[in-house]
Amino acid sequence: MDLIDTHQHLMYRDHLTYSWADNFPPIDKGDFTLENYSELTKGFEIKGTLFMETGVDDSDYKKEAKFIKSVMDQPDSNIKGLIVSIRPEEESSFDQWLEETIAMNVAGYRRICHVMPDELSQTAVFRNNVKKIGIAGKPFDLCYLPTQLKIAAEFAKECDQMDLVLNHCGVPPIASGEINEWGKDIKSLSELPNVTCKLSGLMAYCAPGTSSYETIKPYVDHALECFGPDRMVWGSDYPVVNAAKGIQEWIKVTNQILGQLSADEASKIASSNAERLYKI
Repeated sequence: MDLIDTHQHLMYRDHLTYSWADNFPPIDKGDFTLENYSELTKGFEIKGTLFMETGVDDSDYKKEAKFIKSVMDQPDSNIKGLIVSIRPEEESSFDQWLEETIAMNVAGYRRICHVMPDELSQTAVFRNNVKKIGIAGKPFDLCYLPTQLKIAAEFAKECDQMDLVLNHCGVPPIASGEINEWGKDIKSLSELPNVTCKLSGLMAYCAPGTSSYETIKPYVDHALECFGPDRMVWGSDYPVVNAAKGIQEWIKVTNQILGQLSADEASKIASSNAERLYKI
């Protein structure tokens, strides 16, 4: 099954600073480059990737977009587009960066809200700026914790004329085994037709040493039941997936998940939904 990876992080510590990862083994040291990714995924039929901004320090987020664009432009990079960081809360500088990145033909945008106060995405400035992303024909990735999913739903209702992508199935609390509250909030989000769910990140949310298809299956099944194969895309979350058993194991688990579906349904999640959503 050909896969489009909609959540490929790359880390180049000689060029950019990732303070958040300093205390997050096993990615607290070293680089995680395009060459590393390509070697690990050799033979796994990765049709193309979308680089996902990596939460660099605030001073570096524009620099990251420009640097990874140069990586993408290398021959045979297989990177089909960039999902870059943007700051919708900024009144003065937002438009300029939006225009600059549209000129770069980026595929989409993200603001990591789970490290910010809940109020950030509730302001009119933030929401109106995100709507400008939608007017430009670009999707915006929703990055919230499970405790913030009601805020995510309110935000999605307000920005109902554009495509929104829920990162990591809404970060289910798999390690604790809690599913009911997360499940209700995922159901509510799925009732909003402009929201797509990203099948990614789940292995890293398991308790240490427990990541497996069986462990994540109840959460995957619920997300599939709610969103259906027409509104799901796939992502590796490399190299954060190293906190579990790595990208190769996640692709094998992905094949188990997709193997329970029809060929058409599996193809939608694996690649065709992403191609449509991110205009690959």
